[in-house]
Parts: sequence; C-alpha cells; structure tokens
Amino acid sequence: MRPGRRVILGVDVGASAVRAAAFALDGTARHVARREYPLLQPVPGWQVQDPDVLVAATLEATSACVADTAGAEVVALAMSSAMYGLIGLGAAMTPVTPLLTRADSRSSEAACDLRISGQGRELHRLTGTPVHPMSPLCKLMWFARHEPYLCTATRWWIGLKDYLLYRLTGKLVTELSSASGTGMFDVHRRAWSRPVLDLVGVSESQLPPVLPTTASLRLSATAGRAVGLPSGTPVVVGAGDGPSRNLGAAAIDSNVGNLSLGATGALRTVVAAPLVDATETLVCDALTEDAWVVGGAVRNGGNVVRWAGRALAPDLDHAAPTLLDLAERIPPGSDGLVMLPYLLADPAGGSEPPGAYLGLRSEHSRGHLVRAAVEGVCLQFGVVLDRVAELTPISTVRLTGDAFRSPLWRAVMAAVLDRPVQVAGAGDDATLGAAALGLFAIGLAPDLKGAVTQLDPGRARAEPIAVDPALAAAYRGLRAKLPALVSAAGRVGEILDEVMAGRPVGLNAPAPP
Repeated sequence: MRPGRRVILGVDVGASAVRAAAFALDGTARHVARREYPLLQPVPGWQVQDPDVLVAATLEATSACVADTAGAEVVALAMSSAMYGLIGLGAAMTPVTPLLTRADSRSSEAACDLRISGQGRELHRLTGTPVHPMSPLCKLMWFARHEPYLCTATRWWIGLKDYLLYRLTGKLVTELSSASGTGMFDVHRRAWSRPVLDLVGVSESQLPPVLPTTASLRLSATAGRAVGLPSGTPVVVGAGDGPSRNLGAAAIDSNVGNLSLGATGALRTVVAAPLVDATETLVCDALTEDAWVVGGAVRNGGNVVRWAGRALAPDLDHAAPTLLDLAERIPPGSDGLVMLPYLLADPAGGSEPPGAYLGLRSEHSRGHLVRAAVEGVCLQFGVVLDRVAELTPISTVRLTGDAFRSPLWRAVMAAVLDRPVQVAGAGDDATLGAAALGLFAIGLAPDLKGAVTQLDPGRARAEPIAVDPALAAAYRGLRAKLPALVSAAGRVGEILDEVMAGRPVGLNAPAPP
C-alpha cells in the first residue's frame, strides 16, 4: 500500500491459525498475513493450546501485516477470536492452565449430568449456550470435580480473546460476544448470572468486566514495539469469530442466513434480541447489543470429502479427473445411496449414529460414494436451517468458503436448502467482520453493513445461484426420510457396540470373562 493511505487491521485468532488483514479505508486494497500453531492432545479427548504460543503467532502475523502496509496509517486494530475457550490465570497474570479449546471434550460427563437433571434446558434458556462440553460452564465443572487444588490457585477464569487483549493492552476485560458464549452470562439481563456462577463455584470477581464489542482500548508500548505500531493505537475489542463471520459475509439483514463451509461449518442468522430453540442445540451469541447471531455448527463438513479423497481415490493426481468431477456425473440421490457423514463424533455424546453408507450396491462407483458424501453434508445443513427457521424466517442464504468454488457444492447446497442462495466469497470473513466492526466503533462508518461495503465494495454483490426445482424436489424427499435413516443407523450402531463388547446382541448380559 502506498504511504499516506489509511488502513484498519482485522485480526482473527482461530482454531489453527491467526490471520491479520489490513483493509484500505477506501476499499481498494488488502494485505493478509497468516501464522499457524498446533492443537495439542495430551490425553484422548483433550484439545488444548499454549496461550503464549497463540499470542506470539498473533504478534508475528500482525507485525508482518503492518510491514506489508508500507507506511500506511493504521487507524485501529480490531479483534476476533475463536469462542468457547477457557484459560485459568494465576495472581501474577500468567496461565495456570492451557487454553481448553472448543473441541476439548473432557467435560462430556458434566454436560450429560446437566441434561439428565433437567438443568440444561433452563441454562440454555438463560444463557443462549447449549449445555455441551464446548462451553466454559462445563469446563469449569470439570475442574471443580477433578482439579480442585488448581481452582484454588486460579485468580481469573478468562477466554482466548480476553488473554489476547490483556497482552495487547495491559487491560483484563472481556466483551459481550465472548461473554455470551460462556454459558454463565444471562443474555437477557446482559450480566453474569449469579445462580450459574454458584453452580460452578466461581465468583464474579474471578471473571473480567464485560465491555460492549465496540469498546476501544489502547495498544501498550510493549505490544506496539512488537507489531510496529505506535503505543496508544486504538484496539477495538470486537466480537467472537462466528458473529464476525456473519458481519464479514454482509449477512446481517433480517431473514438472511450465512452458511460458512470449511473442514467444519455453520449456518447462522442475525436477530435483534436473543432467541433460544426448543431443541437446545442452537447457540445465540452477540455481535453488538442489538444484533445477536443464532445458528448451529456442523462438525462434519468439507473434511468428509477430504476423507473420501484419501480413502477412495488416492490414485487421482492433478492430471486426472477430480473427485468432484466424478461425482458430478452421478444423478441426484446417488442412485439410492445415502451417506450419514458423522465421521467425527459429537463430544457431547449426542444422538448422532456412527458415519455410514446406506443402500450400498455393486453398481455404485466411487463417484456415487463421493456425491453421497456431498449430499450428506448438505443435508446436515438442511437440518440446521429447519431449526433456525423455527425461530426466525430465512428467505435467502449467503454461502462462504472455498468449497463453493465447485459447481457441485453450490448446486446441491442450493437445492437442499431450497432457498435462493448467493456465493459471497472465500473464507476470510472473520477478519473482514472484525475490521468492519472496528471501523464502525471508531466512527468512520455510519453502520455495520456500510462498514463492510466500504472495506470490500464487492462483498455485497454476491453471485446468485438459482435453485433447480427438480433437484430441490428430489432432495426434499430425501430430507423427509432422513430422521428415519438416522434412527435406523443408530440402532445398528448400538448392535455393533454390543458385538464389539462381546455381549449377546440385544441383551444386557455381562461380558464374558
């Protein structure tokens, strides 16, 4: 970027990498820097990261991005990060635990106990966060049960963004979006819930104060030297990555959904006030005080087709037809083949069966297997859309993610959702959302959507994808049969569990010696 140009930095610290992006305020340029870091699994089911490794990666990526701006004026740095993590800090403000990430499932038992007792329903209604091992609420219950000595040594319980902000500004705070995802925050009163804190044995004095997502802090001199910015540069605290993605996709209007698909995926929409679904599966997280993002995640997304590539077509190279080329030649419905794409189990121990192909016959080729995988993933999103639509109408859906460069993914997803869809671009929406929220927060944009358009004028002009009526009708019939198929596969899974355990099938007899 040329000297004299004004830019804003959006920084998103995700599950496996941090992306820092500099956006010119006139929408004519952007520079992106990325740094990766490992996800650690010291014990099966534990998924943790070193908070200081993430801080170092954030500083490196931000420094590289600042250097790429070539002397442009950085008007602010705005933050986004992965949600639902938990870190314990000691009195010296150093971590006494690793970052327990969203994927950490050690608290499955605590989540199950809350659901069985009936408390889960009320906790979800109060906090907008389902009772699930991902939530800091359940993680804290695990610590209370299994490491009470560590609890006594912990001065603060915070999230990932909170720690990043502390290291950038010297201020220990959280913000409305991250707080709304802890399972301990009353989203209706906009305050920490004392009854929930009593349940997990944590006092409000152990939690950071909650700021609006549009609040600004000041970059410390130490952090400024590390990233190449003046001390005092505004640091907009920002929102979590899910709400930031909706904003970055320009999907914040009423009745517009945002479907993001990578290895995993999510479908969310923005509402004016917190909403909670009867199935107790959807999350409701804040973007701002009067914009709340409600939706659900899909654990088995693009990773399912990647698995199919490894398992079914390791011989294909760049000169050969791709997996998706093979799948495009197969008719809708894959000639009666259905895939339940549950390759990654729900850590909450939910009702999903093991992954399975149903209806497999000798005439099915690997093209059928791949198309059925794509259709299975899209059908999952159809279930999430139905749940969201029970709370608020969804008239159109914006698709984001590299997968939607494929005509097959676009056509199948549009037909399964049976809504007008638009392809809104690749997967850097969280950095754009962070930057747009920051631009609005410091008064350089009149509203949130205007901020997105200012930084990325083409984002609102998404490519429309027409829904094929015949294709939609075919998938409508398959969606109607899906609950019965999932139930049948679940029963088969239970029988397999009994066989593997050495018990007589269908009996509760003890295992043989």
